[in-house]
Amino acid sequence: MAVHAPANPIDRLLSVMESTARFARDSVRRSREEFGPGWEADFGETLARLYGSEPSLHDAVKGYGAFAMDAMRRQKRFEKELAYPAKTYAEAAAEVYFNEDYMRSQYLPGLLLSHYLWPHHYQQLHYFRSFYLSWAAQQGTADLAEVGVGTGLYSRVALQTLPQARGTGFDISPMSLDFTQAHVQAFGLQDRFEGQLTNILTDPGHRTYAAVVCVEVLEHLEDPTAMLRGLRDITTPRGRLFVTAALNAANADHIHLYRRPEDVLAQVESAGLHLEHCFHARAYAPAEASQPVPASLAMVLSRRE
Repeated sequence: MAVHAPANPIDRLLSVMESTARFARDSVRRSREEFGPGWEADFGETLARLYGSEPSLHDAVKGYGAFAMDAMRRQKRFEKELAYPAKTYAEAAAEVYFNEDYMRSQYLPGLLLSHYLWPHHYQQLHYFRSFYLSWAAQQGTADLAEVGVGTGLYSRVALQTLPQARGTGFDISPMSLDFTQAHVQAFGLQDRFEGQLTNILTDPGHRTYAAVVCVEVLEHLEDPTAMLRGLRDITTPRGRLFVTAALNAANADHIHLYRRPEDVLAQVESAGLHLEHCFHARAYAPAEASQPVPASLAMVLSRRE
């Protein structure tokens, strides 16, 4: 008797996790219960469009499992040492962004699935939709830029929400841009998106954008304030930026440690930016008050003239 794979994408995911990453099943079930039908429809469509075949879904789950286990090991070390391992940006880039096998097999699928399976990541995505993109829609925003596209998730969601807009994605990793192009194409948005293999700090160009997005890049840099200035420079005078930072989160490419939201906000002020609104979410409740917990800080910013 033939055994058929579940038709529901979330049930398919759980089925694959049974043999590939059993430890991750509880995170799927918790998110399903906590965030409800909206989460299931959103994540289900992403899985169906990007990982519609069983082999591709199996590879994505395997990559997520390795990505999540590595993050947990690093976090345990961070809890003891309260510091990230000493690493230069060049070393982190070589280890991660230009490591083709690691990027394609582990980092990119792991990062994408984490935005639906790690509660603080999904809450941040929801904030992007409900607060920042609502403003962009009201303004009739026609052009947006994402600096450090990663998996392309935020660019794709923005283009879905703003049907009149065109997007430009900047990244230094060819693998990120390839993944992003495939991502936006899977949603039929490729005609409104252009990827550029560019570092805006060394090659800023001459365009400015009404909406500028930069998600979890600052902690990857030796000088995050320089990036914030670069983001300011490509934003129109009346534009808005959506910028996030990871706090107390030990990952392979995290080299600048933010302990508190105030650490990030001080750099925002120094870069000539004004905080319009922000959202702060922790990954989980700490076992004790002194335990550092991974968190996300999402900010809506404007230029301070």
